[in-house]
Amino acid sequence: MSPKRTQQRAAVVRALEQAGGFRTAQQLHAEIQAGGSSAALATIYRNLSSMAAAGELDVLHPPGGEAIYRLCQLQEHHHHLVCRSCGATVEIDSPDIEEWARKTARRHRFRAVSHTAELYGLCSRCA
Repeated sequence: MSPKRTQQRAAVVRALEQAGGFRTAQQLHAEIQAGGSSAALATIYRNLSSMAAAGELDVLHPPGGEAIYRLCQLQEHHHHLVCRSCGATVEIDSPDIEEWARKTARRHRFRAVSHTAELYGLCSRCA
């Protein structure tokens, strides 16, 4: 089910489109306010949560930081390689991770397993 279309949601989508990369909810809130729109921070969080649940956003949870969001580039299941320094992100498809997840779940008799995988390192520019 797609999130309800509201002016606040439209402002979040515009801010994410203009960002061109990952942003925290607080960054989006500041950018929306600077653009002349008004939306409470709680409203931004609600919209991000519902959009993420609908599969419209990539959400990463960097070590020691708050969640970051961006509009999905790929619609199918994927993972991310993220630079710890500049935040550059590459979406990756990894059959090896998928196979490992299936085998691990089967070995421990789990069903309906989902997973996420984010790899953090330094990109070639930051290394």
